[in-house]
Amino acid sequence: METRFRWALAIALPLHNVIATAAQASKGAIEATAGIIAWDMMQYYKGNLSGGTPGILPGPPPGGDYYWWEGGAMWGTLIDYWALTGDTSYNTVIMDSMQWQVGEDDDYQPRNHTLSLGNDDQGFWGMSAMLAAEMKFPDPPSDKPQWLALAQAVFNTQADPIRHDDECGGGLRWQIPRTNPGYNYKNSIANGCFFNLGARLYRFTGNQTYADWAIKTWDWMENIGLIDPSSYAIYDGADTPLCKKINIYQFSYNNGIFAQGAAFMYNATQDPVWKNRTERLVNYGLKTFFPKGVAIEISCETVDKCTTDMFTFKGFMHRWYSVITQMVPSTAQAVVPILKTSANAAIKQCTGGALGRQCGFKWDSGVYDGKTGAGQQMSVLGAVLSQLARTSAKPPVTANTGGTSKGNPNAGSRGNRPLGQGRPITAADKAGAGIVTVIVLFLASAIFASMLIGE
Repeated sequence: METRFRWALAIALPLHNVIATAAQASKGAIEATAGIIAWDMMQYYKGNLSGGTPGILPGPPPGGDYYWWEGGAMWGTLIDYWALTGDTSYNTVIMDSMQWQVGEDDDYQPRNHTLSLGNDDQGFWGMSAMLAAEMKFPDPPSDKPQWLALAQAVFNTQADPIRHDDECGGGLRWQIPRTNPGYNYKNSIANGCFFNLGARLYRFTGNQTYADWAIKTWDWMENIGLIDPSSYAIYDGADTPLCKKINIYQFSYNNGIFAQGAAFMYNATQDPVWKNRTERLVNYGLKTFFPKGVAIEISCETVDKCTTDMFTFKGFMHRWYSVITQMVPSTAQAVVPILKTSANAAIKQCTGGALGRQCGFKWDSGVYDGKTGAGQQMSVLGAVLSQLARTSAKPPVTANTGGTSKGNPNAGSRGNRPLGQGRPITAADKAGAGIVTVIVLFLASAIFASMLIGE
């Protein structure tokens, strides 16, 4: 209540009027700033209005700017917001949205989003459910799927043999349905979500199977060259069946998602191998994506080719790096001051839009770049929340340290059937596939461009 009152008083003010004390690390000012940015972000959400669809931002293209996954990412950001500020303003909409989108088999594979359903899309919703379990977000009613069980369902569908094949020696494909553009691409973010979720499920439950899959995924990434074992650069992906030509674009969230997963593995095992991997990824990430102490999305921002998806990545990195400092304290000395510098730069350019405080994407310029949206707000909110994590956050809980979310190790057992990959193909299927193919080809360039620049 106190937090809501504080930022409600400031909501009509330009953001820079609140920022002076935030730059001096005042907890109250940072919370007020986070509240304003969160409120502005939620103005892009229409799912709670008459005729809207709960849980998703307007889209997918051409019906709106946003793909399905970005809604799941936004609820994860707001779970962190609640955990770090105590503000419950959005808890009802978070609960309603994450339950509405679970899909017919309670595994975050709703059939009406099949045409753009990637392993990474499903993975982001699964990671938000995992975060809800780790942060002790209020549990759903007993007749609804529980947070831990939802995370397990996503993991289990992705661990199913139907998602894995011998092409490129293993690894998850980007897309789940065979008809989707990008099915013939194996990429780091799809495997990163799976690795990250496996590492966190292992820490939460102690089930060795999750750790085994995390290890297997890391090894595959190194063996194929998507993780450079000498530099620790993480490249975007490669085309099947051989994956010999690596797409060398680097995105901050690929680094962040593997670094956070490695940190959870170290925290759970105390194995120095995982500590070393975490530290090397973090050192590379700070050098590469914070070249002057302020986050830059190097593969698109410097050439003005960022897509709507990419506007979110820097915020994820801030949030995930702040958790890494809890899991692997040796990283804090390098991480904390850079996240602070970057967050302050992010906030200072939030001077645009009709309210005079909306955020752009080019933080290092110090000037609003003329483009705002849910992704830009989400990124700056993530940066601001990273400043509360070191002072306000308790480490993510486990089943043995206060976690209350109920799990189901067998969740997701039906989840690969609705996409038509596990039964014989009929004549009706073939006819339907022809129609779907026409639709998919029409949308292909827009969907594929969301992750691959210059391919």
